[in-house]
Amino acid sequence: MSTSDRVRTGARTSDAPLTLDEAPPRTLGLGESLGLWANLGVSLLLPVAAVFVVLPGRPLWVTLAAVVVGAVVGSLLLGAVAAAGARESVPGMVLLRGLLGRRTSWLPTAFNLVQCIGWATFEIVVIAEAAARVLDAPRWPFVLAAGVLATAMALRPLGVVRLLARYAVWAALAAVAYLFVQVLAEPLPPLEDGGATSFWTAADIVIALPVSWLPLAADYTRHARSARAAGVGSAVGYGLATVVMFALGVLALAAYGSSGLDVIGALLAVPLGAVAVLVLVSVELDEAFANLYSTAVSAQNVVGRLDRRVLVVGVGAAATLLALTLDVVAYEPFLFLIGAVFVPLAGVLIVAYWLTPRGAWDTSDTAPARPLYLLPWAAGFVAYQLTLPTYFPGPGAGWTAWWSARQADLGIDPGNGWSASLVGLAVAVALALPLVLRGRRQRAAA
Repeated sequence: MSTSDRVRTGARTSDAPLTLDEAPPRTLGLGESLGLWANLGVSLLLPVAAVFVVLPGRPLWVTLAAVVVGAVVGSLLLGAVAAAGARESVPGMVLLRGLLGRRTSWLPTAFNLVQCIGWATFEIVVIAEAAARVLDAPRWPFVLAAGVLATAMALRPLGVVRLLARYAVWAALAAVAYLFVQVLAEPLPPLEDGGATSFWTAADIVIALPVSWLPLAADYTRHARSARAAGVGSAVGYGLATVVMFALGVLALAAYGSSGLDVIGALLAVPLGAVAVLVLVSVELDEAFANLYSTAVSAQNVVGRLDRRVLVVGVGAAATLLALTLDVVAYEPFLFLIGAVFVPLAGVLIVAYWLTPRGAWDTSDTAPARPLYLLPWAAGFVAYQLTLPTYFPGPGAGWTAWWSARQADLGIDPGNGWSASLVGLAVAVALALPLVLRGRRQRAAA
């Protein structure tokens, strides 16, 4: 199908295309982009993750400062990738063809499939757990209901995006505003328990949330009317929501969490908190749907003519089954591992894309392999692990032990307190830059 045919086909399409052969409609303006990304950021997973952000024994403002710093870093990376997806009008994994080539881009695609299914599963678990606690009922019926509803939403994603931007975001903001008013009316003593060991490890947890959307961002911003609408909408919308939701979790723990680090329990202790939490539970479905949809779109990078509706149904069923057995204790290492994989990749992609002349970014089926760009990505991942090895309990403890031994070999203090995200990002960018500049010189000489 020619480019002109794809554009005409996309113009006639009222929703996201079913295959990569169809061009995406460009219907999302700045307001809709802001609404979409703000709504995606209003998630119960963020205040739940606040447990791992708290710096025990430190003033609350130090933890909140780490939240702001992490949100700014992560959302700027998200905005840069989102804008690139809008300019090229392709999904996230297809955008990586311009960096790595078509077949080489299957490697990050495989990682993204794993993380999308993981996030969808976590979202379903949080929805079901919160609903079960509010209504004092078994969890499994809510797992099934959330899985079915999220799957149905993913079948018509653009229609859902428009509804979220117009209505759901306002309901979510009302619930969050109410919870903030109630929490701030209580005394806020210092927290003596928490999961962060330093300011920068706290910031790394926050960075991991917007970074988790980097491989997915272009799946939605390819429908934006401009790169500006995509970049500003994603960075500002998700960044502000990240600060608000993490801050809500931290403050709720300070106000109501004296009996333990239980964020959902702390929110339920707020007067009429159950009603506000139920509103957030219903809004939470958008994150689950988004991850299911992006899993399907990512798989199309390998086989472009697969119908995304069939893929969505299969992935939705898998995430629902996983949610029935998931141990939420695995959440923290999952966040760190996402950062270790995708922060360096984001750095390489952003440097390469924005230094490449417009029109030279090849996302076609014949995009040549560029395996050299795997090196700065891999180096960034190694630097991340050497700074802060991802901790896995139980059977995965060998991974942590191996990287800890490499730290010892190199004389790196395990309690260094550095930001693994910023170290990994800096290494990846520093090694990618010479490759990008060499490519520019070769194009100029050709």
